[in-house]
This record gives sequence, structure tokens and C-alpha cells, in this order.
Amino acid sequence: MAHVLIMPRQGNTVESCILTEWKVKEGDSVDADSVVCMVETDKASFEVPAGEAGTVLKLLRAGGDDIPVLEPIAVFGKPGEDWAAAVGGAAVEKAGGAGAAASGPEESGTSPQATASVAAPASAPVAAGQAGSGGAISPRAQHLAEKEGLSTGGLAGSGPGGRIIERDVQAALQNRPALTAAARAAAAVGGTVPATGSGLGGRVTAADLAGGGVAAVAGSGVTAAAASGAAIANLGEGAITETAIKGIRKLISDRMHQSLAESAQLTLNSSAPAVRLQTLRARMKGSAEELGFAKITVNDLVLYAVSRTLPRFPFMNALKIGDTLKTYERVHLGVAVDTPRGLMVPVIRNANLLSLRQISSEAKRLAAACQKGAVSPDELSGSTFTVTNLGSMGVSSFTPILNAPEVGILGVCTIELKPVAVDGADDEDGCGVQFLPHIGLSLTINHQVVDGAPAARFLKALGEAVADIDLTLAM
Repeated sequence: MAHVLIMPRQGNTVESCILTEWKVKEGDSVDADSVVCMVETDKASFEVPAGEAGTVLKLLRAGGDDIPVLEPIAVFGKPGEDWAAAVGGAAVEKAGGAGAAASGPEESGTSPQATASVAAPASAPVAAGQAGSGGAISPRAQHLAEKEGLSTGGLAGSGPGGRIIERDVQAALQNRPALTAAARAAAAVGGTVPATGSGLGGRVTAADLAGGGVAAVAGSGVTAAAASGAAIANLGEGAITETAIKGIRKLISDRMHQSLAESAQLTLNSSAPAVRLQTLRARMKGSAEELGFAKITVNDLVLYAVSRTLPRFPFMNALKIGDTLKTYERVHLGVAVDTPRGLMVPVIRNANLLSLRQISSEAKRLAAACQKGAVSPDELSGSTFTVTNLGSMGVSSFTPILNAPEVGILGVCTIELKPVAVDGADDEDGCGVQFLPHIGLSLTINHQVVDGAPAARFLKALGEAVADIDLTLAM
């Protein structure tokens, strides 16, 4: 009996994964442990094994698809076995008709051969909306061609009877270089679009159009001066690389946008004296290796201070889920980690119960796992408060974006000298100024559930815990 491979659930909170690439093709033989594809969530990338030995009968989804968990993605079995019977009608429809369905109502009913037909942009100047070789063009295709100033003469239609449909116009636009506004207007009334233009980044200007050019633009209501001005000071801008925003980068982008769209975010900026922080860090760095303190960092000390301060302010150690605020007794501390694949936030669980050495060790273990791509999905979920540190890069203050549904995130900034009034200093008033190191702290809250004054009190208490870090360690 055929074996259906489903998109595995990568953690309890993951609803879908992106299938980044197939490692096999239809007809290949696989073992149960053979890696057949790579998938990724917004946090990490994972290998998916076949699960059972057999032959790849059908790959149901394509690379780049965002697929709900537990949905069929491939079928394995004996050569010649009926894969469709194993997955049912819905999966068969997605495997065989996804391309047509995604193209819109206009393309429904077209054959695979018609779908595969893609034409290059026309070279002859023909008015937009004129039928191609098939003698007809759909209203949607004509509207798009007119809007983009695309001549449709010579386009091979992939619709019934050779009709030009919207997909054919879209394909032609993808193959056509970018046009300036004046050039687009000129192309709509006549003029051959060259393969590359003389404008910035290879953009086609009105002056680049053959057979129409400035005169055609002027006839369409655009002045010749405006058209010729597009070619003035054409200095170029060097090589340009376009990179599609997809995979984990797109998921991170979507999560950040969703966080801002669904919460009222407010950032409070403060600083805390760092004299004792730096002194303690220096003593630990110079301590004997067997004590286990030598590798503790300033960030580890801040994480410890956060873990001891949050229980006193439970409204900050909370999640807003719909219209419910869930506060937690335990601190599950998210730690932002910069990786080559993007930002990840592993979780130090029960941080308020861990010692400084345990917090430091766990933070380093999780960061290393993120860098290697070996972190598990469960280690990337369940945080109640997050800390992100840009201090090593010299950032004085910034606006961290909430790791929804959390209601607070702390940004740790660089240590800078700040003027402080000191009693008893050597001046005529007995009060002078000294420049002392301070560490910047940027706290973003969800103002829907946390008001500014309570958040400021938390930030003040945290600053005191950092300033008196030696006393905090005694708690």
C-alpha cells in the first residue's frame, strides 16, 4: 500500500511550513531514513525523511509552497501503484491543477499545454488591446496591457482558440525591462521597447523607444520636454541585484508586520549605571576557569537581572491572546539571536529559577544551536518576555518590535559615558560632574494592556537591579 508523506508539525505553535526544496524526484528509490525535502518555519530549517522505503510515485507540492502542517506532500510506494487513490481527490486536485487555480478564474479550463505557453514581448508597434495571432484578447488582459503600455501584437495567446489572456500579458511584462512613466505612455501609442534602456538601472526612457519615441509621447499628451528630460544626466548606477523575499525572510517580515498591526507599541528609553556591572564582569573574566564564571558576559548579567525583576511585575511577564491577558509565574525568557538565516528567538525556560551560570550556559547553547540550524522547534516557542541586544554594535537606543503575543521586549544598548552630578567633588560648590558608564535600556510594551507608568516602574526597577548587580545576585 502506498505511503503518504505529510508536512510534519514542527512544534505546537507552527501552523504551516515552507517547502524550500525537494531532494528527490519522481521515480527515485528511497529508504525510510532518506531525506526527501527541506522545510522551514519562521525560525529554523528542517530535514524531512521519507518515513518508509519505496519509490517516489508523486510529489504533490512544489518547492517554495507554504503548506499547512499535516497536509500530504508526497506519495511513496511500488512502481506503477496508483498514488491518487492513496491521497484522495483534494490532494489530486492540488497536485494537478494548482497552477490553473492560482492564475484566477479567467484561466480555468485551459490545458497544461496552453498553460506552459509563454510569449516574449512584441517587437512590432501595435496599439495596446489589439488582438494577437489568435484574433482575440480578454478584457482583463487588455486592461492590464493598456495600463502598462504593452503592445500585444504578436503575443501568442494561451487561452482557448489562441486567445490572449491576463497570464500572457503578465509573462510579457516580466520579460520586458522597466519603463519610465513617459516611456510607458509612448509604448502605449507606438514604439518598440528595446531589451535594455539608457536610464538608471537599465530603465527604458521615452528617448529609447524606436518608431515612436518623443513624438509619440507628445501625441499622447506628455510633453516632449518631459520625455527628453528622462534621459538627462543618465549616469547609471552600477550593478543591481534583485533578491526575492521568500522563505524564512518572508515569514519574519510577515510576523513583524503583524506584530505592529495588531498591537499598540510604545518604547521607553532609559539607562542604568554600569560601574558595578563592568567591575563584576572583569572580576569574573579573570577568575579561575574551574569556577565557571570566566565566559559570563554583560548580556548574561542583564538576562539574570531581567529574570529576577519580572516576577515582581507579573503584568510584564504575560501574553495577550485575543481579549485575554495570560500572566505567568515562571519566566520563560526569549533571547534574540542573529543568524545567517535571520533572527531567531530561542527560549530559556524557568529562567527565574536558574543560577547565573545556568542562564549563561543555556543562552550560549541555544545561540550555538540557532547558528548551526540545529535548534528544535519547541526551543523556539513559549517565551513570555524577550531580550534583544544590539549593544555590541554601538547602538545607543532603538525600538524593539514585540515578539507577539508577548506584551514586553527589552532592548539592551551599548555602554556609554554619561555626566553625573557627584557630591563632594572638587569644586567651589562641593558638587561636581563625573563621567560614568551607563548601559542603555529600551523597553517596548503593548500599550493595549500595559500603561506607560507601570512600564516605567518596571524599567526603573530593572535599572536598579542592573546598577546593583552584585546585590541582585544575592537575591
